[in-house]
Amino acid sequence: MFSSVFSKSVAAIGRLSQSLRVQLLSLVLLTLFGAIGFNLYDSFWSADATAKLVTDRTLLASARVIAEAVRVDEGGDVQVDVPPAALEMFDTGFGDRVFYQVITVWGNLVSGFPDLPLPAAQRVGEDRAFHGADVRVLMLDHPIVGLPDDGTISVTVAVTHNSQYAMRRQLWLSDFSKQFVLVFLASLVTILGLQRGLAPALRLRDAVRARGRNRLDPLPPEMVQSELRPLVHALNDHMERVQSQMAAQRRFVSNAAHQLRTPLALISTQASVAAREGDAARRDEALAALGASTRQISRLAGQLLTLSRAEPGSRRPRGDVTDLCKAAREILEAHAEEALKRNIDVGLEADGPVTVEGDGTMLREMLVNLIDNAIRYSGADGRVTVSVGQSDGSAVITVEDSGPGIPESEREQVFERFYRIMGTESEGSGLGLAIAREVVEGAGGSVSLGDAEGGGLVVTVRLPLA
Repeated sequence: MFSSVFSKSVAAIGRLSQSLRVQLLSLVLLTLFGAIGFNLYDSFWSADATAKLVTDRTLLASARVIAEAVRVDEGGDVQVDVPPAALEMFDTGFGDRVFYQVITVWGNLVSGFPDLPLPAAQRVGEDRAFHGADVRVLMLDHPIVGLPDDGTISVTVAVTHNSQYAMRRQLWLSDFSKQFVLVFLASLVTILGLQRGLAPALRLRDAVRARGRNRLDPLPPEMVQSELRPLVHALNDHMERVQSQMAAQRRFVSNAAHQLRTPLALISTQASVAAREGDAARRDEALAALGASTRQISRLAGQLLTLSRAEPGSRRPRGDVTDLCKAAREILEAHAEEALKRNIDVGLEADGPVTVEGDGTMLREMLVNLIDNAIRYSGADGRVTVSVGQSDGSAVITVEDSGPGIPESEREQVFERFYRIMGTESEGSGLGLAIAREVVEGAGGSVSLGDAEGGGLVVTVRLPLA
């Protein structure tokens, strides 16, 4: 039992450290990747906007250079010699093609491509399709000296997207490399931080693993961080409960051995006496005593078995529906002969069926022990009254006897196993009330002791109604 408790504790702490490392690292990385994914998405469109802005500025500069080269000759005709610089500024090594158009305000073509698509507004770049290629187009209106009336011309310049896309890609890849370095550094710092942060938990695991099988003294909570101290406190509480349970088991085994040793010794002695006795009357007397001792040890063994079954976790929970009135009546009828021998007045007060849900066998064993105790301690010419009823949504059972009662100072101790009040003359093992409490608390109820009118003891049991 000790080794299993420690092995489970060590395994739990080991799994805790592993799961914390994986979960925290996964959470940090998922958060980082989510943030980086959003940043990369945002940076892509920022790079695209930047590349468009640079392209538009270049288109505007090219259009101005072309516009400034426009002149009016002596005959009033508009002429233009496109400077090579106006087109060479797009030569960035990505194979872009440049198109232009110069027209007057009256719609006359001065130079360039007549079918070049025009943007909706001047000085604003737009994406259009031209001669099977996607181009960026920008238009500029420019005044010309020498033209009558509204003497302006419109210069439209278009360029393919090669340089624009290359610029966008370079800007985005630059941002991507920075984000990748950030993720790598954050992951490294996270791993080192987790390793350092989980070191106290690993020390706790090693401290538990290094302990001997029988060491259940508490662990110092200061050995771990404040967030893990509740775990150490819970482990200490668990070990304290294990210690208490082990001590109770040792007391139980010791007391059970002591209780069984006396009847067994009597049986051995009485059997020897009966075997040697030649007088028939004395032999019969020895055999009768042998039978009584056998019944006593049989009852003790039965009570020990009942107590073991009543302990939490020893049996699978059952949902039997038990009529307490019927069960009490049957148990009283079974004890009627013994009560008559001792001239004990036994009565049952019950208005009708009172049903509860739980382990029917254990509930009957609880009633058997309470009624048997009442008859056993009432003495000759006594009385035992069993009442079954309902109150405040609970089933209430009272077993009242005319015995010596139990002093108030000892009413808690009598529920302990094998506890017997000093000076008690009646035979008993001290298990009846212990069994009753185990069964009642296992069914979600409560049991209490009180004084009966005119002397005696009243045992009151409350159970949830079915």
